[in-house]
Amino acid sequence: MPAPLGKTPTKKMPNIQVFGMEDSNATRGALRFFRERRIVVHYVDLRKKPIAAAELRRFVDRLGAPVVMDTDGRAYRDAGLAYLSTDAAAITQRLLADVRLLRLPLVRYGEDVTAGKAEDTWKAWLARPR
Repeated sequence: MPAPLGKTPTKKMPNIQVFGMEDSNATRGALRFFRERRIVVHYVDLRKKPIAAAELRRFVDRLGAPVVMDTDGRAYRDAGLAYLSTDAAAITQRLLADVRLLRLPLVRYGEDVTAGKAEDTWKAWLARPR
């Protein structure tokens, strides 16, 4: 286990933001991934502070609304969304209203974003010269 890191990133560290919930296995896995590589991330717990509309729009614009929505989750099934056909704007409104519908973790590095577990992409981000 690597030594714990301080809260202040150094100039050499990338600015990575992780949006998720503490009880999400995927979010804990993402935080562990970066911690093992000694990268300090800015973590936002969506239960304590909801995601901003502009931030969510950034993920939806780059990845697409269906990718950002967790179609395998319990909240999706309970809401009966599998039987509805909606456009990206309606999906975004539902995601803002209920964060349980998000595919977690949402990770941002500069202009690049991922939704869900994407370790290969994260490794590519860390391999880039800073």
